[in-house]
Amino acid sequence: MTIMSDSTKPPSPIPALVELLRGRSYDEIRQRMYDNPPGSQWWIACKLELDARNNEQMATTLTDTSRVLDKIRNSAEHMDTLTGKLLQATSEMTDLLKGARESGRRMEIAVYVILGVAVLQLFYIAFQISARH
Repeated sequence: MTIMSDSTKPPSPIPALVELLRGRSYDEIRQRMYDNPPGSQWWIACKLELDARNNEQMATTLTDTSRVLDKIRNSAEHMDTLTGKLLQATSEMTDLLKGARESGRRMEIAVYVILGVAVLQLFYIAFQISARH
């Protein structure tokens, strides 16, 4: 019996099989994988190609997810800024409305004073007219 060392092993056909599978569709590769027994060279080649494609898709998805998360983060920061501005504008409007309410009260008092003075002047004029007759 002769023992074969690693240097004398025949080259594995799996890389060549993987290369053959590169241009094939997922369905075709899966079908070929299921048609061969687990552990066979075709099964291993199909598994390697599917894993490579899945890893590429996952990398692309992670990159896209990272971009979307950055956009979400920027949008959240922008919304936070806008919310702060809205809060400030609302508090300014509240202050203006309080000032308008106070001005309205002062205006109401002024109108009552003017009406009171006008009524007093009418009584004074009536008194003057009645005193002359």
